[in-house]
Amino acid sequence: MQPFYYEICFLLMQHLKYFVLLVLVTVASCTNHSIKQSKTSKMEPIKNENAVFSKTDTAKVELSNEEWKKILPEEVFNIARQKGTERAFTGKYWNSKEAGTYYCTACGNPLFNSNGKFESNCGWPSFFEPISKGSIIYAPDNSHGMQRTEVICGKCKAHLGHVFEDGPPPTGLRYCINSVILDFEKAKEAKKGFDKKGE
Repeated sequence: MQPFYYEICFLLMQHLKYFVLLVLVTVASCTNHSIKQSKTSKMEPIKNENAVFSKTDTAKVELSNEEWKKILPEEVFNIARQKGTERAFTGKYWNSKEAGTYYCTACGNPLFNSNGKFESNCGWPSFFEPISKGSIIYAPDNSHGMQRTEVICGKCKAHLGHVFEDGPPPTGLRYCINSVILDFEKAKEAKKGFDKKGE
């Protein structure tokens, strides 16, 4: 009878361990999500505070990481300059279906159109092509024991994400991009800005 009792206790302890782990992960996820939301609301004024942000100036932006740290919110700096990655399914654009243009949050460089966006179910905004060839720079990334291709902003060299060869036609590519580094402008707003330039 004793061996059976020990066996039951052992099984209960194993399952308890997984239950506690699940609870801890859930609590941590909820805490990070609320912190992330408060940081996101702080990110909104970046266009006014960041002197290099421009959707019209195409000149390359070359600043030191110390200079970037002074003008970018912490979360943007982590992704753009330290090659961080936001957690899957937490970014504000991963599931967005609005029509418009996605720009680099750090410098204002146009990166992607919404008509190039698709649902990949990977948890990050996914596009099958950039807005133009010059808007993106590619670099090999062998970090974390993987061989990947890093995607970098063509204007300020901010880290955006990675590109993979498992996307839909016509390119077969999937640009997997961090929402934090994207600034979105709805199609109607972009048209108004374009019309004002023509006057």
